[in-house]
Amino acid sequence: MSQPPIRKYPPCVKGDVVTTRSFVRAVFAVLLLALAAPALSQGADPKPLFNQLADADFGQAESIVAKIATSGDIRVVPALEAFAEGDLYFRKADKAVFVAKPAGSQLDLIDPVTAESAGQVAKGAVTKIRVNNTLRRAIRAALGGLTLMSPDRGVRLAAADAILLSPSAEALDLVEAAIAKETDRDVKFRMEEARAVSVLSSDRSLDEKRAAIQTMGNLGGRSALGILSSVSSTIDPSLKADLDAAIKAIQNEQQLWDMAQNVWYGVSLGSVLLLAAIGLAITFGVMGIINMAHGEMVMLGAYSTYMVQEVIRGHAPGLFDWSLTIALPVAFLVTGAVGFVVERGIIRFLYGRPLETLLATWGVSLILQQTIRSIFGPTNKEVGNPSWMSGSFPLGGMTITWNRMWIVIFSLSIFFALLVVMKKSAFGLNMRAVTQNRRMASSMGIRTPWVDALTFALGSGIAGIAGVALSQIDNVSPNLGQSYIIDSFMVVVFGGVGNLWGTLVGALSLGVLNKFLEPSVGAVLGKILVLVLIILFIQKRPRGLFALKGRAIEA
Repeated sequence: MSQPPIRKYPPCVKGDVVTTRSFVRAVFAVLLLALAAPALSQGADPKPLFNQLADADFGQAESIVAKIATSGDIRVVPALEAFAEGDLYFRKADKAVFVAKPAGSQLDLIDPVTAESAGQVAKGAVTKIRVNNTLRRAIRAALGGLTLMSPDRGVRLAAADAILLSPSAEALDLVEAAIAKETDRDVKFRMEEARAVSVLSSDRSLDEKRAAIQTMGNLGGRSALGILSSVSSTIDPSLKADLDAAIKAIQNEQQLWDMAQNVWYGVSLGSVLLLAAIGLAITFGVMGIINMAHGEMVMLGAYSTYMVQEVIRGHAPGLFDWSLTIALPVAFLVTGAVGFVVERGIIRFLYGRPLETLLATWGVSLILQQTIRSIFGPTNKEVGNPSWMSGSFPLGGMTITWNRMWIVIFSLSIFFALLVVMKKSAFGLNMRAVTQNRRMASSMGIRTPWVDALTFALGSGIAGIAGVALSQIDNVSPNLGQSYIIDSFMVVVFGGVGNLWGTLVGALSLGVLNKFLEPSVGAVLGKILVLVLIILFIQKRPRGLFALKGRAIEA
């Protein structure tokens, strides 16, 4: 019975129909030789076995292939693969077998064990060793048996995939022996799948098949669900109830994991919005300025990261894993300095005129975008991931990428560090005083113009730090900041202007809401619905979730 592939496994060899008996005989031969004669195979030289293929018929070749597999020599894998592809030849002069590759009008001969070159010969000096579909299946089974015990994790995974593609009861003992010795969780999981699907495709007892169904149900996941669904139409009717129960249990579990995955995606998106909005929350809350250039500060932080990595690539490649650590203070200082200049040069003349401030900062954003285009060009720039931010890891039925995980941790670290600055430092105390009552703070001797300038620089610097993080998950281009400016304003208004806890709750809430809406209504309509919900919310609570308290504010 043919089983449809559940994962993207290596493709099956296509051709004439191969009898189950021939394939079972080949696998069984590998199994017997692997289990019954390990002492004979230890240290055996597989080269004479390859040479025997010169005079062997198809049946004899199957037995020889099984013996080659029991040698335990991983070096024979390329030669067996070449045999399956029809690239194995024997030299007419001495019947020595080689892997042959075309070299113009001649053939390059390669030793099947050592892979060393044996020179070139004319095509008429060698004869191709014939291979049919039955023999190809035997070769694939032999490769699976040879590599299930390989020290290389990737090779063992590929071997389990080969067994899964060709399930057979005769291969079960070999797979079970490999499972007993396997320590890698993912490889063992794959081998369990291969064993279970082999049992379901075999003529073993109903009790064993029932146990295999239970095993697949306990393994869970989409692949197990696909395997069980694929055999539902051909399984013994007495097992139908067990099969349906296992499928139902996996579907229910998968729904829970899908929901958890959406929550994680929402938290991940929320952490990105938090990074982009936290600086805006400071400037908007303290100064009452609608800073349309805030997104460009994020963009400048991303380009600062790009420049740091370019310098490291050219002068100290060994420090690449430290590139983000180095880029953080660089981006903070660069964008903080730009923010300070913008506030001192433009914004301080426009206090009390919000519309003109909006237009002025929008003009600044256009100037910054065009400046970056003139210096770096309009195309995306490559910012690499350090090794500790690359890859992913499974968490139950979820997949967590390291870059998103570190961004969540980083954004929360920035948030709490900023809370400490706001609550414990003299600058934070002055900032809060100006936020609550500017006139009273000024009368108490606080230099409110410098508080405004340093606050704007701090907000811009935090936006630059956000750009460092966003460079790891988004395209670094002159338009980077435009993707987040509207969402940042929504987060600030929804959470409560100038309130950091409101910014945190607002960012995470909007991130999770977006990710739950996207699957059903799409990304664009989802954002529109979120905007409509925020507008309706603001009608009821104009100051957001967490409104600041103060005489000036309440007045």
